[in-house]
Amino acid sequence: MSGSIGRTMASGKISTLNKFLMGSRVFASRTYSSTAKEMMTVRDALNSALHEEMSADPKVFVMGEEVGEYQGAYKITKGLLDKYGPDRVIDTPITEAGFAGIGVGAAYYGLKPVVEFMTFNFSMQAIDHIINSAAKSNYMSAGQINVPIVFRGPNGAAAGVGAQHSQCYAAWYGACPGLKVLAPYSSEDARGLLKAAIRDPDPVVFLENELLYGESFPISAEALDSSFSLPIGKAKIEREGKDVTITAFSKMVGYALQAAEILAKEGISAEVINLRSVRPLDRPAINASVRKTSRLVTVEEGFPQHGVGAEICASVVEESFEYLDAPVERITGADVPMPYAANLERLAVPQVEDVVRAAKRVCYRSSN
Repeated sequence: MSGSIGRTMASGKISTLNKFLMGSRVFASRTYSSTAKEMMTVRDALNSALHEEMSADPKVFVMGEEVGEYQGAYKITKGLLDKYGPDRVIDTPITEAGFAGIGVGAAYYGLKPVVEFMTFNFSMQAIDHIINSAAKSNYMSAGQINVPIVFRGPNGAAAGVGAQHSQCYAAWYGACPGLKVLAPYSSEDARGLLKAAIRDPDPVVFLENELLYGESFPISAEALDSSFSLPIGKAKIEREGKDVTITAFSKMVGYALQAAEILAKEGISAEVINLRSVRPLDRPAINASVRKTSRLVTVEEGFPQHGVGAEICASVVEESFEYLDAPVERITGADVPMPYAANLERLAVPQVEDVVRAAKRVCYRSSN
């Protein structure tokens, strides 16, 4: 699998975890970002968020395959083991069901686990704990049990890793009451949303994108402060426009912005909404935009049936149907398992030109 060099069997760590769950604590002093930066990679944004939240709250700990000695398959957990030690940065055996369940139990106890899946495709091994043990506990306990846990890792298609490592789980987890589902695009998204997720009292599924880890984005001085976080459930208007609304999340936000640049040269003003949060979905922001532009294109990597775009379409039809001047267009991945061959893989995921053509269609412009 891309980004991984073996999956280390970390024997002996479970006993360390048991000691930790019984009350062992490693207290670290709070640190603050003091150096202003103009650009930051998504990888560094996630890493810095983890560093600062672990420093600020001794209840936060990280666990997963290769998160410690190898410093993460994608180096998101780089430097954490050296700073916080093996009681708070725990290498696990190759058993997603095992360490996800232990993480949920730790959250019941009042700790704040951050559980890394090497890819969210492997979270299917742990879906019973994510849904039945974590998502439903607060409701089934009449509010007596909070489960402050974050499940994070790369989601969706990477490049040349086949169907077993390329599925988008936004719609899967977005359908489940009790979960919050976040999907950052930029470095500011990644940093602010991960901090919010760790601080939240409910279970959060945090869907990253492997191909964005090395991308650099401008980041504000405010976002570099250790107290910074973004509100869960609030979308961001990345680009204002008046002719068509384009909604997207994760890597597809970049594609939507590229499409908007192309459309602008042809006289079409596109408003691009970065969802940031799949559940809760910012329906007011989406509907307000559609009521302004009267047209909607949704973009996602996932499958078309029962997708995030389908839910957005339903929301707009229910709340803003009379404002629509054209049918809603949904741009999605193909309704097939991801092909391995590079030429077929490109055909199976949305491209910038697909978004451009859809926007032209809803604006009744020729797409030739």
